[in-house]
Amino acid sequence: MRRFLYLFLIFLLSTNCTFALSLPKTKETPKFVQSEQYQNITNQANIFYAENDIKSAFNLFLSIPENERTAQNWLLLGNILQDQGKIDEAVFMYNRAIQVDDKYYKAYYNLGNIYLQDGRPNMAVEQYKKVIKLKPEYPYAHYNLGCAYIKLGKYGKAKFELLTATDLKNTVPDFHYNLAYVYKQLKKEKQAKQYLEYYNKLIQEQM
Repeated sequence: MRRFLYLFLIFLLSTNCTFALSLPKTKETPKFVQSEQYQNITNQANIFYAENDIKSAFNLFLSIPENERTAQNWLLLGNILQDQGKIDEAVFMYNRAIQVDDKYYKAYYNLGNIYLQDGRPNMAVEQYKKVIKLKPEYPYAHYNLGCAYIKLGKYGKAKFELLTATDLKNTVPDFHYNLAYVYKQLKKEKQAKQYLEYYNKLIQEQM
């Protein structure tokens, strides 16, 4: 599935920990105003991207001079490169987005997901903490931070983040599944069973 403007992915980790990226369409407050000429190019590139004409979108984004690219321009270039398996180049693009706007939480989030998928949970933790500082009520940031802690074997911290994620959004099955996993690791069988049952209930409701 292609990303629609912002990245949406679900990865299955070896620990039965899943993490999902879902970035809401929020109005951005850029640190600079892009010239009207390049705003028009950006708008057309976004249309191509939404229509899955990725090659045309990519070429249009590249046609915008670097000093005229918005944080979102850099982010979407990173998304395209990540889809192509060009991880180092995607990381570069996400970091350029942060250079344009150091409060652009979406870029930190995507970096965190790359590091988590790439087996670098400590680096993922750093990025997710930055997301939470900027967007404390974003449930997937807490969830993915919890997954990173699971990879590090820090189950107490994982429990706290996963519980926060469920407090913010209680209808995502994976949140409850991974809480069940964490409670099982903490030898809390009763709580593990409760969250696993709720996970199964949500799965049934979604069928």
